[in-house]
Amino acid sequence: MKTILLSLASGLFGAFLFSYFQPAQTPLMPEPNQPLARQVSQMYAASPVNADFVAASAASTPSVVFIKTTSTVANQYDIFDWFFGGGNGGREQRVSGSGSGVVFTPDGYIVTNNHVIDGATSIEVVQGKRSYKARMVGTDPSTDIAVLKVEGKNLPAVKLGRSRDVQVGEWVLAVGNPFNLTSTVTAGIVSAKGRNIGILGSQFPIESFIQTDAAINPGNSGGALVNIRGEL
Repeated sequence: MKTILLSLASGLFGAFLFSYFQPAQTPLMPEPNQPLARQVSQMYAASPVNADFVAASAASTPSVVFIKTTSTVANQYDIFDWFFGGGNGGREQRVSGSGSGVVFTPDGYIVTNNHVIDGATSIEVVQGKRSYKARMVGTDPSTDIAVLKVEGKNLPAVKLGRSRDVQVGEWVLAVGNPFNLTSTVTAGIVSAKGRNIGILGSQFPIESFIQTDAAINPGNSGGALVNIRGEL
């Protein structure tokens, strides 16, 4: 009997010490008898990955800008122009386009995709509530990269990561600013690295893409792919 009592006392004392020194864990299961939407909210609020997404989104969205372009194109002749004259055949017309870009330096250098600004006669960059006239610094169709410059100061430059450190299976966020809707953020993982899929039309394309299953919205071209630290 003494042995049994001593064993029970030792077990209770050990359980007490374990519960006292063990840090409290936030339960991942939602509270019962709650509306479904609240249960889902509770589950996501308890997830450390969700906290990482929020921090990465807050760090990167101010650096992603809206880009609006205007191009001039010539209309092709219509067969009726030959017989009846008139029409708009051969005349030039202005065409608008848009995409996203990333603030690379605080003094106004912007990185985007070459196809976003290709052929543009005027480029406008919107960051927050401010609009800037942008000038072209350089383009590289072989990598589909373009660099713009706006006359701004203390712009929210994106934090830089290292592509060589990216791991397959790592969480990433795709951040864009389509149609000047402030920002859109989608999440996914890195599916593969070094992809060459033949989408660049230049004579000597250089392709080494990071493949991700994060959903991309129309107008996201030129936006940022960031890790959970908010690094480009």
